[in-house]
Amino acid sequence: MKATNTLNNVKDMLKSIKLSHTAENLDEVIKTSESDELSYESFLKAILESELKNREQNRIEKWTKQAAFSEHVTLEEFDVSQQKTLSQKQINQLKELTWVEQGYNLISLGPPGVGKTHIGVGLGIQAIKNGYKAQFTQMNDLVHALKTQEILRSSKTKIKRIIASDLLIIDDLMFMAMEKHEANLFFQLINKLYGQTSIIITSNKGPEDWGELLGDPAITTAILDRLVHKCEVINFFDDDSHRLKHRQTIFDNESDTLKEPVLTK
Repeated sequence: MKATNTLNNVKDMLKSIKLSHTAENLDEVIKTSESDELSYESFLKAILESELKNREQNRIEKWTKQAAFSEHVTLEEFDVSQQKTLSQKQINQLKELTWVEQGYNLISLGPPGVGKTHIGVGLGIQAIKNGYKAQFTQMNDLVHALKTQEILRSSKTKIKRIIASDLLIIDDLMFMAMEKHEANLFFQLINKLYGQTSIIITSNKGPEDWGELLGDPAITTAILDRLVHKCEVINFFDDDSHRLKHRQTIFDNESDTLKEPVLTK
């Protein structure tokens, strides 16, 4: 009885210092340590490793839920053989996420069904696993949040999380035309994120068509200047636009290896 009381007291103390996972699994940990004849140091190490692993898993689950991905797909599930734009080597380079640390953006262009969203979500999930905060949004949902953030708590929370993120994935950028006021709000967000958050954009139209859909040539130019100067383009269309040819890139097109970028100030 005394041993049981002592064990319960230990569990209560563990919970009080926010080691709930350890408290819930203490019986099993003690049983395992006794059968394996662990030293005190190994026993303590086992407890801490279990607690840290559980906390990391909880963090990943929480951040993944907050990221609001449209689906849960990984880069490992992307079938490289179904397209000729990206090699497995390039996907592996993107997966390393050094470009996020270096402040690069990605623009993924192409018709529906080629894997633009899959790559964006896959990189977002990988980023969260690596300790980065990521957010996913459809373009129409983003515009709605920007327009209603002063009156809707959900919109305010969405924009706050976007601003605090390390990686933002905007899906279907040019799915629908924007009014000038909406385009201006979008520019303000891009300007705020510039230099602090990497952005992945998917679009079924090239940047040469963005001006018509954004409705204001000046705003379009300002947005593109912040997005494409330091970016990599995953182009599922046949040809690059002129603007996208003149940019800093992640990949060395000749050797298919990661370049050392020239960071802008």
